Amino acid sequence: MKLTKPMQPMKLKTLIATILTIPLITLAANTTHAQEYRIGNGDILEIVTWREPDFSREEILVRLDGQISFPLLNDVQAAGKTPTELKNTIETGLKEFISDPHVTVTIRDAGSQRFYILGEVVNTGEYPLLKDLTVLQAFALAGGFTEWASKKEIILFRQEGGQEKVIQINYRDIIRDKDFQQNVKIQADDTIIVP
Repeated sequence: MKLTKPMQPMKLKTLIATILTIPLITLAANTTHAQEYRIGNGDILEIVTWREPDFSREEILVRLDGQISFPLLNDVQAAGKTPTELKNTIETGLKEFISDPHVTVTIRDAGSQRFYILGEVVNTGEYPLLKDLTVLQAFALAGGFTEWASKKEIILFRQEGGQEKVIQINYRDIIRDKDFQQNVKIQADDTIIVP
């Protein structure tokens, strides 16, 4: 059996420091700062008030004006709020009628979270935005491209800050790993056009 030379103290310290920092780097890389969901027009909510069935609703549609109708509170602004903000608004309003209301707001159907694909894809139309999707995944949902698709001239229209933004996408560059940054995440109301 051959004996190996023991590690020098400096190299051992470096190795230990490296091993200890790997989990921290991995943790930092996996931590996302996802924004809390914002309620939108067309969403269907479930609102439950604990021990108060008269103030609970299984399905409430967020109307086009962004409001919901709720017993004794009449119209309540829901669009643009997080479920927690809407919960707090309803609890504050119900304190006039219930001594200590506890409300839970759940998104049953995220009807406001949709995107659209038009043009030379197999299945054009409206798609639900159920998770973080990229344009490559959106093309997969649409069944891929037709044989006439121009994969180098794809356009994504997006509303940001009241302005229309146009993003050029070259599918060929993405799949050839030339410009993977073009594989952008889809946002609600994005429209992708494949010429």
